[in-house]
Amino acid sequence: MGDFTHFNDQGRAKMVDVGEKPPTRRSATAAGRVLVNEETFRLIESGGMKKGDVLTVAQVAGVMGAKRTPELIPMCHPILIDGIDLKLSLDRRRLSVEIEATVSCDGRTGVEMEALTAVSAAALTVYDMCKAVQKDMVIADIRLIRKSGGVHGDFEMEAET
Repeated sequence: MGDFTHFNDQGRAKMVDVGEKPPTRRSATAAGRVLVNEETFRLIESGGMKKGDVLTVAQVAGVMGAKRTPELIPMCHPILIDGIDLKLSLDRRRLSVEIEATVSCDGRTGVEMEALTAVSAAALTVYDMCKAVQKDMVIADIRLIRKSGGVHGDFEMEAET
């Protein structure tokens, strides 16, 4: 298990000690989508959902999710996040709510999990706010788009087709 830093010498999970690493500027962007039907799309677009403004509430939920990541993901370090930016948009061609989250910090460990959690929380909130109208929504394609900083360097996912 030499390549897996989250296991101790007994093969049990541990939180990695990042205390010796120097702080560096780190950023991560994740994305995902919620696929809906035409009626749900129209209600989100028009602001007609009974629970309120879906995109605004989902954006706030994404910010809260990023801030709570170490409470949800067992081996994540609590970090001082400098910024969280969520962008939600409607894609008529796909009949989807598109979600993108960018998280940044100056720290000893990356913010990929915070960005992924932000997208997940926003997507789950879209589902929650729309489930009275549609039960078969699909949360899809949650993925890391790019990250920068740290010893493993930068990453950028190849462009979607």
